[in-house]
Amino acid sequence: MSAVKPIPARMRGLNRAEICDVNFQEYVRDWNGETGAAPRADAAVLPGSALDARGFRELFESQLVSRHLDLMARVLRVQNKVFYTIGSSGHEGNAMVARLTRHTDPAFLHYRSGGFMAERFRKLPGMDPVMDSALSFAASKEDPASGGRHKVWGSKPLWVLPQTSTIASHLPKAFGTAIAIEQARRVGHALPIPDDSIAICSFGDASSNHATAQTAFNAAAWTAYQKLPAPVLFVCEDNGIGISVKTPDGWVARNFRDRADLDYFQADGLDLANGYGDVQRAVEHCRNTRRPTFLHLRTTRIMGHAGTDFEIEWRSIEELCAVEATDPLLRSAAIALESGLMSKDEILALYEDTRKKCFAAAEDADRRPRLSSLQEVMAPLAPYTPDAVKAEAERAPSPEARIEAFGGEAKLPEKQAPRHLAVQINQALHDLFAKYPESLLFGEDVAQKGGVYTVTKGLQKAFGPRRVFNTLLDETVILGLAQGFANMGMLPLPEIQYLAYLHNALDQIRGEAASLQFFSNDQYRNPMVVRVASLGYQRGFGGHFHNDNSITALRDIPGLVVGCPSRGDDAAMMLRTLAALAKVDGRVCAFLEPIALYMTKDLYEAGDGGWLTEYPTPDQAMPLGEGRVYPSGKRGKGDDDLVIFTFGNGVPMSLRAARTIEQKHKWKVRVVDLRWLVPLNEAFIREQAASAKRILIVDEGRRSAGVGEGIITAITEGGYAARPFRRVVGADTFTPLAGAAFLVIPSEEEIVAATDGL
Repeated sequence: MSAVKPIPARMRGLNRAEICDVNFQEYVRDWNGETGAAPRADAAVLPGSALDARGFRELFESQLVSRHLDLMARVLRVQNKVFYTIGSSGHEGNAMVARLTRHTDPAFLHYRSGGFMAERFRKLPGMDPVMDSALSFAASKEDPASGGRHKVWGSKPLWVLPQTSTIASHLPKAFGTAIAIEQARRVGHALPIPDDSIAICSFGDASSNHATAQTAFNAAAWTAYQKLPAPVLFVCEDNGIGISVKTPDGWVARNFRDRADLDYFQADGLDLANGYGDVQRAVEHCRNTRRPTFLHLRTTRIMGHAGTDFEIEWRSIEELCAVEATDPLLRSAAIALESGLMSKDEILALYEDTRKKCFAAAEDADRRPRLSSLQEVMAPLAPYTPDAVKAEAERAPSPEARIEAFGGEAKLPEKQAPRHLAVQINQALHDLFAKYPESLLFGEDVAQKGGVYTVTKGLQKAFGPRRVFNTLLDETVILGLAQGFANMGMLPLPEIQYLAYLHNALDQIRGEAASLQFFSNDQYRNPMVVRVASLGYQRGFGGHFHNDNSITALRDIPGLVVGCPSRGDDAAMMLRTLAALAKVDGRVCAFLEPIALYMTKDLYEAGDGGWLTEYPTPDQAMPLGEGRVYPSGKRGKGDDDLVIFTFGNGVPMSLRAARTIEQKHKWKVRVVDLRWLVPLNEAFIREQAASAKRILIVDEGRRSAGVGEGIITAITEGGYAARPFRRVVGADTFTPLAGAAFLVIPSEEEIVAATDGL
């Protein structure tokens, strides 16, 4: 490649984008190498290359589209016509990955994937990568990827699932999708893509060091070690720098080349003629062997991290010039000229024509409508069709499927004596598995052992190890698998062993699963029901990690549904509704199961069986947001002296406290079990508050971050703030071991004491 000349004085005042633009044009004009005879379209573009002339020409065009989208964004951002300047310049070689894979291979892309997208658009006729990208840059609501909600690479017909992650948090779900492709065959599920598809995910060299990325690599290798298929192509686009932090020379190769069960390939992404064969080998290896494959793609980064990154302020001019000399478009121009495939004038004409198309598309996109109301913004976030959800939740499995699942008609759960919470959840899971052949349950210890608390006991025996299975001990991977299965049309019911463990991996819900409907304009969904053994009050087994009452982290996630039962019949009916929400509306749901109530049988006195419940027949379900009122049937019709709002463990505690309060103060007391924590049913809360003389909130969450704040807000905004009220709430501390645990969470005695002077 000819060297890039020193920057003349007339150009020193230009920004680096302008310099790279001029560099390319001057490089082509000044090129004086030897030119060969133009090869046939199906012949190698250069001797020894695996890339033919037709393929090179199209890849070069895709590279130019990507580059001019970047240049356009830098120019029009200052005019507020586009709103994103993190570019793909230097990474245009990723177009080779797009060319060598199929448009039905699910792709989870790094933000420097302009070349990949431009090339993948060729896979389906009639699609326009320039206009689609321009609409996204302009935040137009006509953007076919996100509807104007974010600049993301995405396309429903091209199987590019929109990502916003910048720290490789999309790698676990890419791995999960690869596993799902293989799992579908084993469980007889029809895939929406060909059976031999692979999952592709791209990321930068700096992001490869992130814990979330490392857990995906480890899980892939753990799977391959057991000779289980995991056809995921990890594409590390190594440009040697993460914003301003340089990756040590050779680090990526050293870190990944010799990893067992993660098959390493290296390719030059700066040279299409040289790199194409190596990319081809990596793709074919992944598809044919079904093994996790790591493609180390050499790239560079020119024009800085983004438009706001003025590299000249922290990098020397000599270093910048050296980086810009590795611009892959210079090498592509040289290939076009050396091969005789294109003349200088043809290259420059194509370059300028591409520029015109990008600017014209951007100007057009700027005239298109943008999101202009809160309703428009939020429309895809949390779809809810109550009638359809109700019908689906109340649709019972076939009698034959139930009899087989439970081992005989006499063993059907509604024919058994009342049972406690853990058993009724277990029975409900059996029913869901009989109802949904595409359902899968997985997590730590859920299979043969049946879970730490035996809640999943017998499921693997009833439905087999392909539908109920253990995973490695990694919550991030469990939730990544859930997203992968959901992507492939299955219904995942992952289990997280304890609520405290969920926080290790919560970004897989917050940043990935729950955001997908929003950022894809509801074109992609992650339906799942995440079961979590939760909350405190365990006796004989304490400490924070098994008595976590941190709920607010879940309440803060837009679009997430969170249910928390206190008794077995409620749990069964809530699970049916959660599964229906996932199936019908694609919702991401969390089900917090109070550990301390799993085996609880009695309510007031030992042996009274007051907390055992009958199993609701499978055609019964509970609407989202519906609470339960004690005494039964009281829904705010009378003026009760005290109304207690609570949930989970707080319900039986409040019922016991209510008996004492009634005797002590001669009050009529109503206890309200919210059951649904996200979204809170504010109308229901206000209805109950309206007929209360006094209000008490029993919240086992923490004082500064629980559920109580939401209840108080609903009451206040409903105009009932004049009612005297108090909170009995957990302390702002982690839970200690042994008996000290009960000092930091509400007690029955505190509930009673809180009524004095109320």
